[in-house]
Amino acid sequence: MPFVTAGDPDLGATQKTIVELAARGVDLIEIGFPYSDPIADGPVIQASYTRALAKKLHVSDIFAAVQGLTSGKIPASQPLPPLVAMVAYAIIFRIGREQFVRSAKDAGLAGLIVPDLPADEAAEMAAIARTHGLDLIQLIAPTTTPERTRRILELAAGFIYCISVAGTTGVRDQLPAELKQQLAWLKTQTRLPLAVGFGISRPEQVESLRGLADGVIVGSAIVKHIAAASEGKTSLEQALQSVGALAAEMVAATHCAG
Repeated sequence: MPFVTAGDPDLGATQKTIVELAARGVDLIEIGFPYSDPIADGPVIQASYTRALAKKLHVSDIFAAVQGLTSGKIPASQPLPPLVAMVAYAIIFRIGREQFVRSAKDAGLAGLIVPDLPADEAAEMAAIARTHGLDLIQLIAPTTTPERTRRILELAAGFIYCISVAGTTGVRDQLPAELKQQLAWLKTQTRLPLAVGFGISRPEQVESLRGLADGVIVGSAIVKHIAAASEGKTSLEQALQSVGALAAEMVAATHCAG
């Protein structure tokens, strides 16, 4: 499940990145809606948000770009996987929950991840999303207590975003040993797929999660390649080749019977 920042370096490049990822056989793509004060994003994704916002990117522009893909106006060699928005609740609240969810559905999005919306306050948002056929995907951190986790699971839809570490996003050398124990317990609590994010960047990390997680989320490692083009260090075509190569490696690792 790769993550891309909408609008970095521009929305046309974002569309090309999504098409490239689809061609590599990824299972789902997260689209980050740039926000000036992100909750848990590390420096790589924060920098990509800053670059996109500096170009006066609007939410309506992102929806239009997504709709261009899902409507088939932008040709793709392979069918698109589900597209999910990673979006701050502050953005949704400013636009209006009903309007935002309706626009997301019209654009062809399949779900929403809202990292700054506590589960205790998410019931109404979950109901609105459900009415429009969207999944409100919930996050669970290593510090989430079992009692709170059970409450979160009551609202969860689509899959569970399992945060691997207490901290921000970014490439890491190792995943914490405690993560395995948490995933094993979650498997006894829900039938929803478990996807692990924060710190996943290499195929060898997938093996340690086999049998425990159903998917992995790769963000900063993808965004770094696009950043190189955005910063003029390489061409967009070269960046897309690097993104495609990484995605292919991760797809092979996750889809391997193991």
